[in-house]
Amino acid sequence: MSNAIFSIDTPKNEPVLSYAPESSERTKLKDAIMALRSQEMEIPLVIGGKAVKTGNMGTCRVPHDHGHTLATFHKAGAKEVAMAADAARAAAKEWLHMPWQERLAIFRKAADLLAGPYRMKLNAATMLGQGKNAMQAEIDSACELIDFLRFNTYYATQIYKDQPVSDPGIWNQLEYRPLEGFVFAVSPFNFTAIAGNLCSSPAMMGNTVLWKPASTAVYSGHIIMEIFKRAGLPDGVINFIPGSGSEVGTPVMNHPDFAGVHFTGSTRVFKNIWTTAAKNLDLYGCYPRIVGETGGKDFIFVHASADVDAVCTAMIRGAFEYQGQKCSAASRAYVPASMWGDLKTKLTKTIATIKMGSPEDFSNFVNAVIDKNAFDTISSYIDFAKNSDHAEIIAGGGCDDTTGYFIEPTVIVAETPDFKTMREEIFGPVLTVFIYDDADYDKTLEICDSTSDYALTGAVFATDRAAVIKARKVLTHAAGNFYINDKPTGAVVGQQPFGGARASGTNDKAGSPLNLYRWVSARTIKETFVPPTDYRYPFMG
Repeated sequence: MSNAIFSIDTPKNEPVLSYAPESSERTKLKDAIMALRSQEMEIPLVIGGKAVKTGNMGTCRVPHDHGHTLATFHKAGAKEVAMAADAARAAAKEWLHMPWQERLAIFRKAADLLAGPYRMKLNAATMLGQGKNAMQAEIDSACELIDFLRFNTYYATQIYKDQPVSDPGIWNQLEYRPLEGFVFAVSPFNFTAIAGNLCSSPAMMGNTVLWKPASTAVYSGHIIMEIFKRAGLPDGVINFIPGSGSEVGTPVMNHPDFAGVHFTGSTRVFKNIWTTAAKNLDLYGCYPRIVGETGGKDFIFVHASADVDAVCTAMIRGAFEYQGQKCSAASRAYVPASMWGDLKTKLTKTIATIKMGSPEDFSNFVNAVIDKNAFDTISSYIDFAKNSDHAEIIAGGGCDDTTGYFIEPTVIVAETPDFKTMREEIFGPVLTVFIYDDADYDKTLEICDSTSDYALTGAVFATDRAAVIKARKVLTHAAGNFYINDKPTGAVVGQQPFGGARASGTNDKAGSPLNLYRWVSARTIKETFVPPTDYRYPFMG
């Protein structure tokens, strides 16, 4: 056991590679894409460090070329959940007592492996399996996941350093124990970084984890597990159990060792998890920690003083990057009537220049949505707008799933601020605009605040500082991540901790110490050096 007190320097965010023409990283990424495309992988579960095959198979397909199979994967069921829970319990004691610096070193090594030899492989997997272009993959599966691993290990040391004061003759200590039982990590398809963070952040605080990735992101998840294994993660600390929500989630939630859930996904599923945990309280050995980030109906609110070009760019990037499949994506906008004519012209002309197609062609800005279910859901909202007398589609509106699941960047103008596509989460490349009278700025801010059940991200555009101040005040609870003169997407670890409230989740701020505190159970220790030997107090004399 080392007798040193170790520290980790404040990290710097991982630089984003450009993948510009003729660059070496562009060549390496294209080579990685070709290598993965040329093989069909069979992905097992990973339980207690061992590959487990069930024979109940799922398929990883390419969203922009859904006839191409990247991999098949084995699905977990109740039997495998029980095996994973047993493996987590078997690994828990040794993992708990591993010196914290050794535990964190594993994840720091994982970050360096990802920054180096695994960067192109994981980016290529995210592009092929989840339909991201080169830039979206780079900022997600490379930079953001690297940042999560580096910043969280740093935050862990800051938490451990936080100790109570001690009076003379007393030494007070605070231990940050892991939870008693396993943490259930449930990750979405849209961010490889979120998947890696949901399972790793509880683990680095000493917890064991059962990780269920989205079925449409098993491919990149398998590579993350490969990285953790190579970094030295002990067997059973993170157990990889892809499968359907009911086949995996139900036995997990009914297990007595369930101690918490780290979730990103739909509001409906998260509410069901919360309800099930409440019903099962007598079964568990503790009150489970429930941490979740769910949906969003994120807004861009424009004041008459805003810069039109900045607003146009923010709308396009905020609404259409990664096909709007970000919980932070801009999906509703409020624009003053005095600006709308100019903005409409710029917006429609700019959207007309956007190329849509395969992410393997680096000139494409918009790619395919994730799968058939998403395609059908998004296109149904577009059809609703087409058939409505109270809305007009001014850009896009085309949908084609012949080869891949392609939906054009679509802008709807709604007559009323409570139109269906202004209220409901669509999770696709659809932006709905409501035009308000300039004199109704204050009133429309109130409408924006009350329109949606969600409160994840939002942006205000204005050069008038009084207008910004008013928006910050009225929209205090409307967004957990609030942007001024910037699109409401692209939170950076260590700079803009991410999360929202209301129906958007528990707002435990991924990428900050706030999230890590949820995965520890503190123990106070008081040591008295010279204890009293007489029960009598001075006042009794």
